[in-house]
Amino acid sequence: MNKIQELMEKRAQAWNGAKAFVEAKQDEDGLMSDEDAKTYAEMETKVTNFTKEIERLQGMAAMERELSKPTSEPLTSQPMTENKAEIKTGRGSSDYKTAVLNALRSNFKHVSNILQEGVDTAGGYLVPEEYDSRLIQGLTEENIMRKLGTSITTSGEHKINIAATTPAASWIEEGGALSFGDATFDQILLDAHKLHVAIKITDELLYDNAFNLESYILDQFAKALANAEEDAFLNGTGTGRPTGIFAATGGGQVAVTTANKAAITTDEIIDLIYALNRPYRKNAAFILNDATIALLRKLKDSNGAYLWQPSVQAGEPDRLLGYPVYTSAFAPVVEAGKPAIAFGDFSYYNIGDRGVRSFDQLRELFAGNGMVGFLAKERVDGKLILPEAVQILKMKAAA
Repeated sequence: MNKIQELMEKRAQAWNGAKAFVEAKQDEDGLMSDEDAKTYAEMETKVTNFTKEIERLQGMAAMERELSKPTSEPLTSQPMTENKAEIKTGRGSSDYKTAVLNALRSNFKHVSNILQEGVDTAGGYLVPEEYDSRLIQGLTEENIMRKLGTSITTSGEHKINIAATTPAASWIEEGGALSFGDATFDQILLDAHKLHVAIKITDELLYDNAFNLESYILDQFAKALANAEEDAFLNGTGTGRPTGIFAATGGGQVAVTTANKAAITTDEIIDLIYALNRPYRKNAAFILNDATIALLRKLKDSNGAYLWQPSVQAGEPDRLLGYPVYTSAFAPVVEAGKPAIAFGDFSYYNIGDRGVRSFDQLRELFAGNGMVGFLAKERVDGKLILPEAVQILKMKAAA
């Protein structure tokens, strides 16, 4: 009989004996004498010792199995530890990720049948699930609008219902007639605009893979997509791309126009803050260009204190009159007649992701140069669903 199995049976017998001993020795109050309690403690210790010996033998058996493998086969788990890894299927499985990587390295000459689980309807192969999550993480870290806005995954045209009017209360005399208002609603439609990024990789890089190839490709795709997205989320016109918060139509409401075409005053910043309705101010923040900060850092209040409050904690944004400040290279610079600063609750900017991103391979296009191209595609839209939630400071137009 297997030694481990034999010990397990002895442990079960010992435990059953200990339980029977307790039942036999308890008095009518359910208590045992000190001598019987000592005997039971010894029986319980014996059961515990059986358990320790079983676990020791199981660990030795696991180590023996690992060490008996051929030397050409690498160890994939730690000896004497139980492998409790979650079993994943489909595009989340390790087999699918390995197949994608092998296909990348071989110019898609070695395509495994497992990739059929992730075939894109428009051609190419869907990003493995964990890869796709890393791509989303890259976008979040690079793109302030994905941090501040609300992301929605859509499968078709996504309609968002907006209350256009709200009921108002009114006083009436006793016995007077009731007055009725109409409740009206609008709809915001999130569509899907196509965004892509393509890069070229040398054959040598694919074959040798001297560094983490998949991480490099994903990082490059994430940065390129993030930059294009953020530009559109801030400045897009809605034609062929998302509608940005600075857009003249569909963006935030212009609340303040400066008195000077090249300067911003303290009073104008204060006016901008209080142009935003109070309910939106509790989660409000500023978005502006890095170059605009140079102007704002010189502003002071009536007591001579600077409006700008630099962050004193890592990871926290700077503040302006107590509100967080986020900068973007894609926010408009100070220019006559142009918007310069957005202030509001940017969670009302909705980002609609249509499905998942996918990879494609362009082998023939660069074959003569010893390179292969890779393409990442996504479909996305973005709109400010409540214009009143974001107020804009605009520079005075040139004379």
